[in-house]
Amino acid sequence: MDMTKAVIWALIAAFIIKIFVFDFMIAQGHSMEPAIKSGTVLVISRLRYGFRLPWRQNYSIRWAKPVTGEVLVFYTPSGELAVKRCITLTERNEFIAEGDNSQLSYDSRSYGPVPMDNIIGKVLGF
Repeated sequence: MDMTKAVIWALIAAFIIKIFVFDFMIAQGHSMEPAIKSGTVLVISRLRYGFRLPWRQNYSIRWAKPVTGEVLVFYTPSGELAVKRCITLTERNEFIAEGDNSQLSYDSRSYGPVPMDNIIGKVLGF
C-alpha cells in the first residue's frame, strides 16, 4: 500500500511540474532549422516570463519579457502552436517572431505581432 501511495504522489507531483514549471514538446517542421531540427525534443520553461493558471489566457503575474534572440513557444494569433525566435518587442506588449529558416517559416511576417499573453514559455534546451 505504501508503494501505491508513493506512485500516486509522484504522478501528482509530475503533473503539477508539467503544468506549471516545465513542459516538453517535439519540434515539428523545418522553420527553425538548422538550430532546431524536426523531431527534436524541446524543454520549455513555463515560468520564465511569469505565472499563468492553465485555464486562463492571460498571465496572472508577469515578471519578465522575452529578450531578442530567445526561442519561444507560443500560440499564433490564429491559435496554432509555434516555436520561433523573438526578433523584437513592440510598444503594445507584443513581440515579432521569426523562424530561423526564413524560406520555410510561417511567422510574424505572415500573421503580424503576437501578444505577450500568447507565450507558453521559453525553450531551454534542444
